[in-house]
Amino acid sequence: MKIRYLGHSCFLFDDGKTRILTDPFSGIGYEMPDVRADYVTVSHDHFDHNHVSGVRGVKEIFTRPGKLRAGDVAIEGVACLHDDAGGRKRGKVVAYTFDFGGIKVCHLGDLGEAFSEERAAAFGHPDILLIPVGGTYTIDAAQAVRYIEAIRPETVIPMHYKTEECALDISPLSGFAEAYGKEKFVGPLETLDTDNIGAYTGKAVVMEVSRRG
Repeated sequence: MKIRYLGHSCFLFDDGKTRILTDPFSGIGYEMPDVRADYVTVSHDHFDHNHVSGVRGVKEIFTRPGKLRAGDVAIEGVACLHDDAGGRKRGKVVAYTFDFGGIKVCHLGDLGEAFSEERAAAFGHPDILLIPVGGTYTIDAAQAVRYIEAIRPETVIPMHYKTEECALDISPLSGFAEAYGKEKFVGPLETLDTDNIGAYTGKAVVMEVSRRG
């Protein structure tokens, strides 16, 4: 299975049979490329995560927690909080774990819930963890490290952070690099092929923003 990063919290998973897109976005200072996907997951109904109209060929959209299915891919959605105030500021989000025939990828959406062992345990131990690190609307770099240490993924991919093109008031990747350890960083990669995932064990993989869908 191949993973490409389209920016913000948006990733395209393609196993050769099924294309799944997470959190399509608009209005953050740059736009997604023209992209086709069979299935789309939306962590919550905000403009920078729910731009489904910008995606071609969509068969089904997932917006809820529970056990779901996208072709041969099993998905489990877990409801969690968008803030550290019991959801009173921004409500709830859904984190999704995708099982691509034994390779599990967990996308934490806009998780803003303060770290707890109980919350971390709900995400299991995925092979790849896609985690927000930019703070303001999500957990920040320090909280992200606590979640990573508890979840113990094989590989981490940071998301939802400030870039030169991003107009949102969130922190850049450098804060996470300092908190997690610059020596663990590799990339940027345009595509991560899970056939080679062993090469990235214990690493934080920085993904290049892809301009092709």
